[in-house]
Amino acid sequence: MIASSMRPSKAASAPARTKKRADEFLMAELVITIDGPAASGKSTMARLLAERLGATFLDTGAMYRAVTLAAVRDHVELRDEEQLARVVERHRFDFEAARGKMLVRIDGEDVTEAIRDNELTAQVRYIASAGRVRARLVEMQRAFARKHRQVVTEGRDQGTVVFPDATIKFFLTAGAAERARRRKEELDAKGLPADLEQIREAIEARDRSDENRAVGPLKAAPDAIRVDTTGLSIEEAAERFYHHVEERCPRNR
Repeated sequence: MIASSMRPSKAASAPARTKKRADEFLMAELVITIDGPAASGKSTMARLLAERLGATFLDTGAMYRAVTLAAVRDHVELRDEEQLARVVERHRFDFEAARGKMLVRIDGEDVTEAIRDNELTAQVRYIASAGRVRARLVEMQRAFARKHRQVVTEGRDQGTVVFPDATIKFFLTAGAAERARRRKEELDAKGLPADLEQIREAIEARDRSDENRAVGPLKAAPDAIRVDTTGLSIEEAAERFYHHVEERCPRNR
């Protein structure tokens, strides 16, 4: 099962149920969401912003990767949502923020590094498209936010589905060619040569998949601040994000 502080509640009166629903989304005093397409730099920006604010970084990608790893190890059909749902119920997933990254355990085993395997990354889309699995992970993301005072989170539906009442919402983007170049630089740095054109095609295919899936599709929240980082360095992009936070939340100055 997914580890969580959530417990089944006893039957409540109508006013109590109303309050629970109203409080369901904003559990921290500050929630900042950063959504955007693949390889746009969401994780980097979220991690840097969280560090600068002294907030907790919620790495939702690590959650999806963890379920993917468990499913691959169980040799289930990744296109079968019923089988994927059983994987989630069969295993215990623990997520803990530490030193600017998410520590991940499956049934007590530390898989923080194992979930970063490049071959595993290509399989995450099946988990992302499984409605029942996404619903359970959304519960876990909200439960995580309840444990921390300030949270910076990234993904594809954080501002639209998971935290619709977030304090500040960003939608991060960059041109496909730019994102492909960045991804190639990351792979080259790891000693994993890759073809730039193939990377670009894969990114564009992932964009189409994310935008057109039935559950949690990639889209900007109506009240999201759009930030295009094409041509910006990491430092320049991070400064732009922090500037918006300063404008919206002066108490973080």
